Amino acid sequence: MNTLNLISAAIIPIIIAFVFIYSIFKKCDPFEDFIKGAYEGLKSAIPILPSLIILMTAVGMFRESGALDLIINIISPFTNLIGIPKECSALALIRPLSGSGALSVFESILNDNSPDGFIGLVSSVMMGSTETTFYTMAIYFSATKVKKTGCTLPAALTADFTGFVISALAVRILFSI
Repeated sequence: MNTLNLISAAIIPIIIAFVFIYSIFKKCDPFEDFIKGAYEGLKSAIPILPSLIILMTAVGMFRESGALDLIINIISPFTNLIGIPKECSALALIRPLSGSGALSVFESILNDNSPDGFIGLVSSVMMGSTETTFYTMAIYFSATKVKKTGCTLPAALTADFTGFVISALAVRILFSI
C-alpha cells in the first residue's frame, strides 16, 4: 500500500480520534455538541427547503420536457461561433441552474466523448470554472431574507458566460487542440 492510500485510509479515523481527544481536554460532551450542531443545521435548512424543491423541480421539468434540446438547437450556431462545442451547450445552460443537473449532463458528455478530447476537456473546465448561480442565489438570499438582489444576477450570469467562453479558449490554447 503506497503512502497516499495509507493516508487516505487513515484520515477519517485520525479526525475522529482528534475530536474525542480534544473533547476530553476541553471537558465537553462531543455527542451533545454534535446533536446541538445538527439541530442548528436543520433550523437553517427549513427556511431554504421550499426554494430548493422548486429549483430542482423546475430543472427536472426543463430537461425532461425537451425544451433544453430545443434551445440547444437554436443557440448552437452562436455557441459554435464563439468556440463552445454543441455537446457542451447543455452544460452551459444547466450549470447556472443546478449543480446536480449539471453533473448529470457532464457525466453524459464524458460517457459520449473522450474525457481527454476537446469536448471532454472543455466540459471539465466549465464545471470547474462556473457556478450554480440561481441555486446559490436562491439559497443565500432566502437564508438571509434579501428581497432586492440588485445587479447580482446580471453580474453572476456575465461571470458564468465568461467562464464558458474562456473554458473553450483555454482548452484550445493550453492543449493545442
